[in-house]
Amino acid sequence: MKQIALLGATGSIGDSAIDVITRHPERYQLSVLTAHTQWQKCAHLCARLQVPFAVLSDAHDAADFLNVAPNTQLYFGPQGLIDCLQHADTVITGIVGAAGLAPTLAAARAGKTLLLANKEPLVCAGELVVQEAKASGAKILPLDSEHNAIFQCLHHGVLGAGVEKILLTASGGPFLHLPLDDLKHVTPAQACKHPNWVMGQKISVDSASMMNKGLEVIEARWLFDCPAEQIEVLIHPQSVVHSMVQYLDGSVLAQMGQPDMRTPIAHALAYPERISSGVSALDFSQLTALTFMPPDLTRFPCLRLAYAALQQGGLAPCVLNAANEVAVARFLNHELAFTDIPRVLEKALSAIATPCHYDEETIFEFDALTRTYTKNLAV
Repeated sequence: MKQIALLGATGSIGDSAIDVITRHPERYQLSVLTAHTQWQKCAHLCARLQVPFAVLSDAHDAADFLNVAPNTQLYFGPQGLIDCLQHADTVITGIVGAAGLAPTLAAARAGKTLLLANKEPLVCAGELVVQEAKASGAKILPLDSEHNAIFQCLHHGVLGAGVEKILLTASGGPFLHLPLDDLKHVTPAQACKHPNWVMGQKISVDSASMMNKGLEVIEARWLFDCPAEQIEVLIHPQSVVHSMVQYLDGSVLAQMGQPDMRTPIAHALAYPERISSGVSALDFSQLTALTFMPPDLTRFPCLRLAYAALQQGGLAPCVLNAANEVAVARFLNHELAFTDIPRVLEKALSAIATPCHYDEETIFEFDALTRTYTKNLAV
């Protein structure tokens, strides 16, 4: 029976993970749920699923929480996210943004099995996370549909000598065919309306700008020990092929399926076995076309900037990520135009000189420095 800590239990990843886990009560026990602001939802989940531990942002709502789930023991704040890990052997990281970095590092150091849906720990501190996992024997399995697809197309998830390139697919988001001049007028509601996937606001905006794919390129570099030159992005509007691996002999292996996060979650939870995810299989007789095209970097400058930050190395990806989190929040708050997001990122990357070598303290220092710089940056 695997004891599972679900970090970010009240978001879309949490919803999908809980659906898969509760289909297999003989295999999995939810031992920890964490929530940021949606404490009511977390409390009802803990009561319904008999979860013994939970983590809240602070103690402000503790009494109300315990009225709903009196048998759940509470932890609080960033330290609580770390302390709660003692109650699990498997950790699903569904926290949005850099807030997931500290518990991810703690889980890696403790030798846990890490199911990563949160991109930012590998984006901000990929080298450090991988080093800690190797030292402790922790396993890292990707939950992102693209990285999980790549993992499935490689031999035991390892980039062998016969691999020519990794092909990350991207839907292109809601603005793939919008005239370029209209991009500066798009609203947060339009940016959050993804054509294929149901996601939270931040990741939906990232998908619309293709920063999400840029972060995935950086993440793939660390997950698969793969240089940027071997990672290619392709626009695939149907979101049926979740990613591919091209081999030196001309073979291309693709992982296909419905655009539903329960599939990669089920794969990673049960690996190397297979279990039911609740997702229906593709009906190939109903597929009219699968199309692919290279991304237009004029339309999607965030993708270009992600490659640039990866090539620069050190903490440049950390700066990119922090600047993007602030810029997206400002866009969602109607403070910036959609086209201002890449301008903010470019200014931050140019203005903030980063070290090539770093430790955990330095990561948080530059994350905070970048956020301060970009919060009131004029564009």
